[in-house]
Amino acid sequence: MRLWDRIRDFVFLAVLLIASLVVLLGVQYEAFLSLRSASLEFTSRVESAFAWVGRYVNALNENDQLRANNLRLSSRLARLLEEEIENQRLRGLLHLKSKWAEYPRIAAQIVSRDVTKSNNLLTINVGSNQGIEKGMPVISDRGLIGRIVLVSRNYSVVMPFLNTTFRAAAKIQPQQIYGIIRWEGNRPDRLLMDHVVKTEKVSKGDTIVTAGYTHGFYPAGIPIGYVDSTAVRKGQNDWLIYVRPMVPLTQTEHAFVLLYKPDLNQIRIQHTADSLLQTN
Repeated sequence: MRLWDRIRDFVFLAVLLIASLVVLLGVQYEAFLSLRSASLEFTSRVESAFAWVGRYVNALNENDQLRANNLRLSSRLARLLEEEIENQRLRGLLHLKSKWAEYPRIAAQIVSRDVTKSNNLLTINVGSNQGIEKGMPVISDRGLIGRIVLVSRNYSVVMPFLNTTFRAAAKIQPQQIYGIIRWEGNRPDRLLMDHVVKTEKVSKGDTIVTAGYTHGFYPAGIPIGYVDSTAVRKGQNDWLIYVRPMVPLTQTEHAFVLLYKPDLNQIRIQHTADSLLQTN
């Protein structure tokens, strides 16, 4: 009994402390839960109010990604279009090999051009080392470009149809009407065919090809253009036939030189006769 008497007060004190602690913890937990609930409500309202900021930033990021993807797709499309254009050119050149098969040819690339004057010239990257000679015709997959007027070892100068000194004997198909093609020097999209009497029936859209006179610069059948319009020469008895060229000269990059050797003496005589006709 003496032991109980000695520790009784301590036991009662311990029980009271434990009970007080339990009550205190219960009160604080309720307060903690209440505070947490209030903070959750507050933070939820704040997050809801400013959620548009995140959505706006995400939208900006998505727009940047879409713009980048669009740029990549546009660049790829441009490359594909350029490749398709190049493939069309190459297919045209391959198709050209089946035309005028009796004439050997040398492939060439136009390395410089000046088509802003009245006496325009082109330069191609083949010359005497490749068998090129003065007077040889130059063509593309669409038709006539011109002829060689100057030759070096690895380069040649071409007189194209856009040159006021250019002349080519031509015929209108299917009527087989003959005349001379030349350029007046004012419009790059129009040539002139003259020496055609107005009794001949000429229609818009008729095809014009090289006539292929013996010893001429050009073999027969090379497309030159098609009839765009006609007019009667004032005070004369022949047509002025305006021709739209087949070959878009400013866009042409590839060509062939036909290894066709004209008789230059015969051509000089022909040009002299043409000059006399022009002055009459």
